[in-house]
Amino acid sequence: MVRWEPDSRGRLVEAALVLYGERGFENTTVEEIAARAGLSERTFFRYFVDKREVLFWGSASLEELLDHAVRDAPMDLSPMQIVVSALEQTGGLFEERRDGARQRQIVIAANAQLRERELIKLASLASSLADALGRRGIAVATANLAAQAGIAVFRVAFERWVDEANDLDLAALVRASFADLKDVTSGS
Repeated sequence: MVRWEPDSRGRLVEAALVLYGERGFENTTVEEIAARAGLSERTFFRYFVDKREVLFWGSASLEELLDHAVRDAPMDLSPMQIVVSALEQTGGLFEERRDGARQRQIVIAANAQLRERELIKLASLASSLADALGRRGIAVATANLAAQAGIAVFRVAFERWVDEANDLDLAALVRASFADLKDVTSGS
């Protein structure tokens, strides 16, 4: 009988990222991921529906964090300020996983289906943000525009953050990307 070891999910994610890096996403099987992690395929499927979800499993936590941040934002902020404030708060969620996030982005960039799944995830985050803004009484069109613009800001900030040449934290990059957006839209 195999001795129980903690953090099965984390071990599966780490094993998958290593294997995806070595063999490519397409050439890696669930069986290989589980074996590299020292776990069974059955354990893998307790945590993930398929091998793609290893790369996207934290989406629900991220949506929940954003929802709470929007709900708890000061009432005097504009819709865009609320979104940026909420996105800044994601830094704590990601900061401890920076190396894994870098590996994850390399894997996603190399696979068209994974890039499509990433876009779906971002669209879901935008929808969740818009819904949260709507619950604050912000008009639907305004909420949608702020959420979509916010996710664009987040995507640019995240891409900067995973760049190995960068050493700024994610919250600082969200603020910098928002400032860039303001510059782009001000006509200067």
